[in-house]
Amino acid sequence: MRVTPEELTRRVREGVPLAGALGIEVLRAGQDTALLRLPPSTLSLRPGGTASGPSLMTLADVGIWVPLLVATGGADETRTAQLQISFLRPAGDAGVLAEVRIVRQGRMSLYAEVWMRGEGQEKPCAHATSTWLRAAGPR
Repeated sequence: MRVTPEELTRRVREGVPLAGALGIEVLRAGQDTALLRLPPSTLSLRPGGTASGPSLMTLADVGIWVPLLVATGGADETRTAQLQISFLRPAGDAGVLAEVRIVRQGRMSLYAEVWMRGEGQEKPCAHATSTWLRAAGPR
């Protein structure tokens, strides 16, 4: 089943209302990769006019969820177990792009990374890695 970027954007915004409030949008997605955008807004910018840490962490977390939604046709029940982020430089006041890659998928867990950069910038502003656990079945 093919899921469009528009459908994925809607699903992400419904599943994580903060993603909707921030205006996060899915630009492209596959079963192992995704590209998302965080537009500039008063909610995502911190004093000094650059994307805030919490907004970048949200972008990374929901970004990893997108390929999992593609792989399951929108029915993913995987959960974040660990998220680590390194802030490398200010993202600036334009939008932020997040390139997601699922690095490893196992039976019970998966590992992913996200590189983020301000629109119009070549160098990354942040890098996140995350471990997710598959939901346990009913007992």
